[in-house]
Amino acid sequence: MRLTEAQIGSIRRIIGDAAGPAAQVRVFGSRLHDDAAGGDLDLLIEFPAAVEHPAALSARLSTRISRSLYGRRVDVLLLAPNLRRLPIHEIAPHEGQPL
Repeated sequence: MRLTEAQIGSIRRIIGDAAGPAAQVRVFGSRLHDDAAGGDLDLLIEFPAAVEHPAALSARLSTRISRSLYGRRVDVLLLAPNLRRLPIHEIAPHEGQPL
Protein backbone atom coordinates (compact mmCIF):
# COMPACT_ATOMS: atom_id res chain seq x y z
CA MET A 1 0.00 0.00 0.00
CA ARG A 2 1.42 3.36 -1.01
CA LEU A 3 0.67 5.28 2.19
CA THR A 4 3.04 6.15 5.00
CA GLU A 5 2.24 5.43 8.65
CA ALA A 6 1.81 9.17 9.20
CA GLN A 7 -0.68 9.39 6.32
CA ILE A 8 -2.62 6.39 7.62
CA GLY A 9 -2.76 7.96 11.08
CA SER A 10 -4.00 11.24 9.67
CA ILE A 11 -6.71 9.51 7.63
CA ARG A 12 -7.88 7.46 10.61
CA ARG A 13 -8.03 10.55 12.82
CA ILE A 14 -9.99 12.60 10.29
CA ILE A 15 -12.50 9.82 9.69
CA GLY A 16 -12.82 9.07 13.40
CA ASP A 17 -13.47 12.73 14.20
CA ALA A 18 -16.14 13.09 11.51
CA ALA A 19 -17.69 9.64 11.34
CA GLY A 20 -17.14 8.16 14.78
CA PRO A 21 -15.39 5.03 16.01
CA ALA A 22 -17.87 2.57 14.42
CA ALA A 23 -16.86 3.55 10.86
CA GLN A 24 -14.52 1.12 9.11
CA VAL A 25 -12.11 2.34 6.43
CA ARG A 26 -10.66 0.44 3.47
CA VAL A 27 -8.27 1.57 0.78
CA PHE A 28 -8.97 0.19 -2.68
CA GLY A 29 -7.81 0.90 -6.21
CA SER A 30 -4.38 1.91 -7.46
CA ARG A 31 -2.94 2.93 -4.06
CA LEU A 32 -2.82 -0.75 -3.08
CA HIS A 33 -0.22 -1.49 -5.75
CA ASP A 34 3.31 -0.69 -4.57
CA ASP A 35 4.70 -0.88 -8.12
CA ALA A 36 2.30 1.75 -9.50
CA ALA A 37 2.91 5.48 -9.56
CA GLY A 38 0.61 8.44 -9.03
CA GLY A 39 -3.12 8.00 -8.84
CA ASP A 40 -5.76 9.18 -6.44
CA LEU A 41 -6.64 7.67 -3.09
CA ASP A 42 -9.85 5.62 -3.07
CA LEU A 43 -11.43 5.08 0.33
CA LEU A 44 -14.48 3.03 1.29
CA ILE A 45 -16.01 4.03 4.60
CA GLU A 46 -18.51 1.54 6.01
CA PHE A 47 -21.12 2.52 8.60
CA PRO A 48 -23.20 0.06 10.63
CA ALA A 49 -26.08 2.56 10.89
CA ALA A 50 -27.81 5.02 8.57
CA VAL A 51 -25.89 8.13 7.50
CA GLU A 52 -27.47 11.56 7.37
CA HIS A 53 -26.42 13.90 4.56
CA PRO A 54 -24.10 11.40 2.83
CA ALA A 55 -23.06 13.72 -0.01
CA ALA A 56 -21.96 16.43 2.42
CA LEU A 57 -20.15 13.90 4.62
CA SER A 58 -18.33 12.37 1.66
CA ALA A 59 -17.28 15.80 0.35
CA ARG A 60 -16.14 16.98 3.79
CA LEU A 61 -14.04 13.85 4.37
CA SER A 62 -12.55 13.99 0.89
CA THR A 63 -11.54 17.63 1.35
CA ARG A 64 -10.04 17.16 4.81
CA ILE A 65 -8.06 14.08 3.82
CA SER A 66 -6.87 15.72 0.60
CA ARG A 67 -5.57 18.69 2.58
CA SER A 68 -3.73 16.39 4.97
CA LEU A 69 -2.11 14.69 1.96
CA TYR A 70 -0.96 18.00 0.44
CA GLY A 71 -3.61 18.12 -2.27
CA ARG A 72 -3.65 14.48 -3.35
CA ARG A 73 -7.02 13.70 -4.93
CA VAL A 74 -9.20 11.59 -2.61
CA ASP A 75 -12.38 9.76 -3.59
CA VAL A 76 -14.62 8.74 -0.68
CA LEU A 77 -17.22 6.03 -1.14
CA LEU A 78 -19.75 5.55 1.65
CA LEU A 79 -21.48 2.28 2.50
CA ALA A 80 -24.41 2.36 4.94
CA PRO A 81 -27.76 0.57 5.30
CA ASN A 82 -29.72 3.59 4.04
CA LEU A 83 -27.59 4.24 0.94
CA ARG A 84 -28.14 2.85 -2.55
CA ARG A 85 -25.70 0.11 -3.48
CA LEU A 86 -23.86 0.30 -6.77
CA PRO A 87 -21.54 -2.28 -8.38
CA ILE A 88 -18.51 -0.55 -6.83
CA HIS A 89 -19.99 -1.29 -3.39
CA GLU A 90 -19.53 -4.99 -4.16
CA ILE A 91 -15.96 -4.64 -5.47
CA ALA A 92 -14.41 -2.24 -2.94
CA PRO A 93 -15.01 -4.31 0.24
CA HIS A 94 -13.51 -7.42 -1.33
CA GLU A 95 -10.60 -5.71 -3.08
CA GLY A 96 -9.87 -3.16 -0.36
CA GLN A 97 -7.44 -3.35 2.51
CA PRO A 98 -8.45 -2.10 5.97
CA LEU A 99 -6.61 0.88 7.45
